[in-house]
This record gives sequence, structure tokens and C-alpha cells, in this order.
Amino acid sequence: MSQGNEQGAMRLERDSLGEYPVPAEAWYGIQTARALDNFPISGRGPDPDFVRAHVMVKRAAAVANREAGWLEPRLAEAILGACDRILAGELMEQFVVDRFQAGAGTSHNMNSNEVIANLANVALGGRRGEYRPVHPNDHVNMGQSTNDTIPTAIRLACLAKLPRLLEALEGMAAALEAIARREARTAKSGRTHLQDAVPTTIGREFGAYAWTLRRMARRLEALREPLGEIGLGGSAAGTGLNTAPGYKERAAAELARLTGEPIRPAGDLAAQMQSMADLQRLSSALRDTALEVGRIANDIRLLASGPRTGLAEIRLPPVQPGSSIMPGKVNPVMFEMLNMVCHQVVGQDAAVAAMTAAGQLELNVMMPALGSALFDAMDWLTAGIRAATRKGLAELEVDRDRCRHYLHASVGLATLLNTAIGYAAAAEVAKESERTGRPVRELVAEKGLMSPEAFDALVEQAACEGTIPRQGAGERS
Repeated sequence: MSQGNEQGAMRLERDSLGEYPVPAEAWYGIQTARALDNFPISGRGPDPDFVRAHVMVKRAAAVANREAGWLEPRLAEAILGACDRILAGELMEQFVVDRFQAGAGTSHNMNSNEVIANLANVALGGRRGEYRPVHPNDHVNMGQSTNDTIPTAIRLACLAKLPRLLEALEGMAAALEAIARREARTAKSGRTHLQDAVPTTIGREFGAYAWTLRRMARRLEALREPLGEIGLGGSAAGTGLNTAPGYKERAAAELARLTGEPIRPAGDLAAQMQSMADLQRLSSALRDTALEVGRIANDIRLLASGPRTGLAEIRLPPVQPGSSIMPGKVNPVMFEMLNMVCHQVVGQDAAVAAMTAAGQLELNVMMPALGSALFDAMDWLTAGIRAATRKGLAELEVDRDRCRHYLHASVGLATLLNTAIGYAAAAEVAKESERTGRPVRELVAEKGLMSPEAFDALVEQAACEGTIPRQGAGERS
């Protein structure tokens, strides 16, 4: 039935609550239309990876039910064809329910069921909104529940996003490592407590950043295995109610084929609906990664501070004017952006933690928002790292003269005298250097401890190799 109104042609559909208008050209149906009216909250529709993941679940269920003899082959083929159209990129605009919606994601589950059913029915010669011969609940949702399809789809969506994040981390690590190799012998003053410390190199500093990012990537990669343990087949409350024999194994095998991931049924299907611990573990790893990435971004901003009154040991490529009032000012905008992203990821983790703890009895109804927070954290971190690498690290330059100047002005060089004259005597040299402003190099020569040339060689060896001879350079008086 169609009717006209100021919003355009509508059709009337009926559910257990009565009739409700649905846009005539919509592929979704009445329960999605109700959700659109009920939840005008964030203005953000579902994550695209999540949409595809949920459709994969519907496809896998249809395969499993067909193989079990529960779903008529003709209907199964129509459902599979509808799913394949969506997975190929069609009709993504038909998934419209807000990210903040009915608990556990019932609204999104029905959005998928209705779109797939309508596509299948039209393919079989039927009409949108009439749900014959394919029904959203009886056929598309056969053997399923929101309880098991939504957490499974969240896991699959995270698995889809993970390779992109890992690629971004490796891209940044590779860029940092390239700088480290290029500047392997660029000696500079180390700093601890933001005070002068022993000599080091740009290479060592940036090489450590690269190593850290790769360590975080390995920790994230290790989560693929637990994320592949799904509760699909648990139906409502993990009971397996209304599922065909062998359904959970067949559905998991089909999802493994579709995704290329290690998908398998969980050992306890009820637990996978009660507990979001695996997703919290992923969120925690994202937070930890953001903390490290943000720390590195802070360091880069500090090393680039200046250009005259800061450290200015590195120069970042100028990508935009830095001030609306100060002419010529250029700011480290890519790493400022990256810091903002990292702070927001930490906030998303706090939300995930709260929602993980909010599960009650047989179900965690916070799953739609919990999944959204995870998806945002992964996408933002991926995009932020990629952008900062491309526009912040690719053309980074090191001011070697500036590094050398700070190195030889550092009172931390007195540490190199420890093995030659002892800690107490070296401390006196350091204090004199700090009091007078004279370089340690001059003072050791004046005191006859070693020649300027020998001291320079000692500094170079300490900075680049991390070692010094036990008795200094042999010129102690």
C-alpha cells in the first residue's frame, strides 16, 4: 500500500505494534523506520565495516541453514544474492540506524534483515514491504538473535580494521627507522628530566621510536586469534535455541572463508554474550598504542620547537601557515593533530571499559555504542598515523649544527669523566661548567685532564657507540 505526503511517497507496513509508514523506495522496512524516528541521537549511521560484517553473518547463516536443510535452496540463493550485492558495495545508504539505538543492537539487526529480505523478494518477483516469500525474521534471521549476530559482527569489523592500523604503524615505524639510519652518527645531547644528560644520537632516539611502534603492532596482531572466537550459534542468551544441528560450525567455517580470519565457535556461547572481555582487551591495546604514539608525537613537537627559542634540532615540513596574527609562523600541526587523536582514543577506551562492566546477566546491551567506540578508535588512530607519517615525517630534516652546538654546551658531558677522575671530581667540573657557562671541553683541557681533540673523540665514541675507555684518553695529569 502506498500513499503520498509532504515527505514523498510512503508505504504502510505492519508489525506487532501496528501499522507504520515507510518511504516507498526504501529497501529497509517498518522496524528500521521506527528506529529512525526513535533514535535521532548522533546523526551518525553505522560503521561501514560493521555493516559489511553483519551482512557476512547473515550470509554465513543462510549457507549453514541451507546445508542443514532448514532453509529452502531457492530462498537461500535469493538471500545470498542480496548479501553479495551489499558486500559488493551496493545499497550501503540503506543502513540508517543511529549508533545510539536499542540495546544490544536489535534495530541494526532488523535493518539488515529487512534490507536483505526486500532485495531477495524483489529478485524472486515479489515487492518491497510485503515479505513474501522471504521474511526478515523467519528466513534472513533464521537460527539467529541480536544477542549473537551483533557481537560477532563487532569482532569481524575489528578484524577488518586491524590490518589497516598495523599497516599505518609499520609505515610510521619505517619512516622513523629511515631517519634513524640516516642520522645514525648525528651526535646530540641526551635529556632526562628535561635536563642535560649523556651524549646520544638522533639515530638512537628515532630508532627507539620505531622499535616501540613495532612492539605495539605485535601486541595488536596477537589479538586476531581471540577476536576470531565467536558466539554465533548461541541464538538467544547463548542457549542455541532454534538453531540447526551443526549450524555454529558451518556458519563459522563460512565466515572464515569470507574473511580469511581464524573464525571458530567459542567454547562457551553464553559467555560470548555476557562478556566483552576480548573487545576490552583490544580497546586496552589501542589505548596503549595511542599512549606511545602520543608520547612520540610530543617528543617530535619538542625537538622541533623554535625555530629560535626552542630546541629546533629537527625541522618539520611546513604544511600550512601557523597563525592568523603572527606572520611567517609555522606550527607542528600534523603532530598536534596526532596528539588530539591519541587523547580521544584514550577517551574511547574509558567508554569501552565502562560499557564492558555494564553487562548484566545473559547479555551486554551496550554493544552498539561499545562497538562504535572501538571502530572510531581504530579508524582515527589509523588515519592520524598515516597523515602524520605522510606530511610530518616524510620530509623531516635534522639540524646537525644545532645538535652539535647543544652537545658541546651540555654539562652532561662531565659524565664522560667518571671513569677517568671519579664521580665527585666530575661533578665539580659539571658545576663549574654550569656556573661559568664554559664548555666541559675547555675545562678538561685547562685542568690537564685531556686535550680538546681527545675529549671530542670521547664524546663521539660515547654518543655513537655508548662506550668510553675505562681510563679516559690517557692524558690525565
